[in-house]
Amino acid sequence: MTVLILGGTAEARALASALADGGIAVVTSLAGRTCDPALPTGAVRTGGFGGAAGLASWLRAHPVAAVIDATHPFAATMTAHAAEACAAAGVPLLRLERPSWRAHPDAPAWRWVADHAEAAAVASELDDRILLTVGRQQVGRYERLVDRPVLVRVAEASATPLPPAWTLLVDRGPFAPAAERALFARHGVRVVVTKDAGGGHTAAKLDAARETGATVVVVARPLPPAGLTLVADVPAAVSWVTASTRPPGR
Repeated sequence: MTVLILGGTAEARALASALADGGIAVVTSLAGRTCDPALPTGAVRTGGFGGAAGLASWLRAHPVAAVIDATHPFAATMTAHAAEACAAAGVPLLRLERPSWRAHPDAPAWRWVADHAEAAAVASELDDRILLTVGRQQVGRYERLVDRPVLVRVAEASATPLPPAWTLLVDRGPFAPAAERALFARHGVRVVVTKDAGGGHTAAKLDAARETGATVVVVARPLPPAGLTLVADVPAAVSWVTASTRPPGR
């Protein structure tokens, strides 16, 4: 049997490895937005499917026993397409999503907002140096901060030039606590604007914010489609695959 993983995250790579170790064939689909992605174990396909209809057609044409959506927590469009396509093709679907940062001990003190427009508006009211860590594709939504001293950290640089007052830092997690404290001190960071990515790879900035008294503005996650089965870690996803693909009577 073959399992299709909608990937691009560390969890997707770990899942591909775990399933392959258990003798399950895996195809991981990557969106193709990253120039040099970390490749998972097993077969890899790159590029979109052509929406929900395209994914449903692909599933009907390939011997896929199950689909696991392990895309980023903010890949809402892909998650919606996966739910629609799997329902149409009659293929079991699981959402593997790392835990939210809402359980972080400092979360009640953060400025939680609904979207990037609101995050930009809140940040514009804070007269301090800003660390912007919202992903390369979202940076353009913060143009109202054009004259502010903003440190933009992204995993991969965009071809679009930044405003003169901004500083670009290209770096990829995981980030160590000591390195984050040094970054805050070096750039005088007083405001962190981020999104609820969850997990531990980029969480050290939240602890650095607490230690320095920096304000944290967090864009909340989009809600998943109704009825979607979710798990929070790779072992749970492996157990689900085993149960979902077990032959009747076994």
